[in-house]
Amino acid sequence: MFRKAVVSCVVAGVALALIAVVMNAKTGARPLTLKAVESQNLEAAPDLDGGVAWLNSAGPVLLKDVKGKVVLLDFWTLCCINCIHIMPDLAKLEKKYPNELVVIGVHSPKFDNEKDTRSIRKAVLRYEIAHPVVNDADRKIWDRFGINSWPSMVVIDPEGKLVGQLSGEGNYDQLDRAIAKMVEVHRAKKTLNETPIKFDLIRYRDKGDTPLFFPGKVLADAPSNRLFIADSTHHRVVVTDLAGKKVAVIGSGTPGLKDGGFDAAQFNDPQGLALDGDTLYIADRKNHSIRAADLKAGTVTLVAGTGVQTQESRGMDRPGPAKTTGMNSPWDIHLAGRTLFIAMAGHHQIWAMDVDKGLVGPFAGDGRENIKDGPAYAARFAQPSGLADDGKFLYVADSEVSAIRKLPLNGEGRVETLVGTGLFDFGDADGVGTKAKLQHALGVAFHDGKLIVADTYNSKVKLIDPATKAVTTLLGGTEPGTKTPLFDEPAGLSVANGKLYVADTNAHRIRVVDLATKAVTTLTLEGVVAPPQSKDWLPPDAKK
Repeated sequence: MFRKAVVSCVVAGVALALIAVVMNAKTGARPLTLKAVESQNLEAAPDLDGGVAWLNSAGPVLLKDVKGKVVLLDFWTLCCINCIHIMPDLAKLEKKYPNELVVIGVHSPKFDNEKDTRSIRKAVLRYEIAHPVVNDADRKIWDRFGINSWPSMVVIDPEGKLVGQLSGEGNYDQLDRAIAKMVEVHRAKKTLNETPIKFDLIRYRDKGDTPLFFPGKVLADAPSNRLFIADSTHHRVVVTDLAGKKVAVIGSGTPGLKDGGFDAAQFNDPQGLALDGDTLYIADRKNHSIRAADLKAGTVTLVAGTGVQTQESRGMDRPGPAKTTGMNSPWDIHLAGRTLFIAMAGHHQIWAMDVDKGLVGPFAGDGRENIKDGPAYAARFAQPSGLADDGKFLYVADSEVSAIRKLPLNGEGRVETLVGTGLFDFGDADGVGTKAKLQHALGVAFHDGKLIVADTYNSKVKLIDPATKAVTTLLGGTEPGTKTPLFDEPAGLSVANGKLYVADTNAHRIRVVDLATKAVTTLTLEGVVAPPQSKDWLPPDAKK
């Protein structure tokens, strides 16, 4: 486990680009500035050895292998919402400087599960990362560069010299200016290598041609006999009956933000789902918005958010018009009465939307990432990612603190913690209250007086008694008589007709649990196929 002095993630929306972090004596790093780009007094960067595995490359990438390139090291961990938020910026820079820039991801884990190369490999595919990534499981590279928060970026010039470091979100413009200047300087010095480097991306082999690809959330509705699946990395929502027969597909499967008919509409990493009659609300996570699918008309419209990330969290002020109020990674949604509750992961808050009046705003949480009980306005959450209710309380899977929280649906009363104690307190233990441990739980459902929890990084499903805070394992481990895991990082749960539907995210499938017998089966999808393959997922020779 990390030492607790390490910051979990920098505060969302606060660009710490000019923090003068004193790294260890070996690096002599400085804040990234244009002046530093032209400095004659730069020290050589330490190398990248010490990782336990490399992904998206044929082998280890040493600095000598990329000499002549501007190198951007991205120190990240797969759970961190701030790390996820900067990935589009990195991709944009890679596209702008295809021959001059090499981005290398240094995955330095927080949770035990994140030390596993297999988990990182899945994250590389899920987040559509197209540059080399090293598994820095023992934090050797992290320590060598003196990093102390996620995400952090280190810039190295074409001569292998350390130019500077910055941290947090919102740094695209500063990086762009620095890279452009380095290209200018080193092109003039003839030390810039503009010959393209092709890396062996794992997505060239794992093409995402399964019917589902990293499904994030699932919603089962017994009255209408329908199952709604957020087919997240296929960027669409699949609708079947409860037996798995295709009813409809919402979205073209191409990432983007576009309203219109089901076949033309575009999403970008859809997650949470909520049903209101013939309207399906969809948390369009990467588009920072809430979309509404009219299941009768077959159309999609944006009903909340602007489509652009708003980094600064909001206090408990009056709600604003939903369509002009910016959002930040809505990860799950849950309808209770006429209120749509939103797990606003990027703001570390719970928001509420009046679906009739079209007003939305913060409901609980002061926007600072931590675990703190108390009145709604003063409580703290840490990347809330799952929601459920029992008619009186709203329950929250608070992922970064591996916690389950509860608060009154009417907003009157206190936020309380059932399980979970801190940002760096996690594990896999049944027990009562503080003796129980979860690991980055992403999903929660309420059934028959108990909470069912997707204990994601433990790849288990657990039960919590809200009255006693007792935690017990419902299912986990392997299939009886085999070494095959029952679940692989499940993230979404829903109950209908005595059956639990599980979005078994990393296994690209929906699992069905008979809650009476605990028998587990995989839902056979009939008529559901993968969308056409994007050229971005094909090897260069196959794109012609």
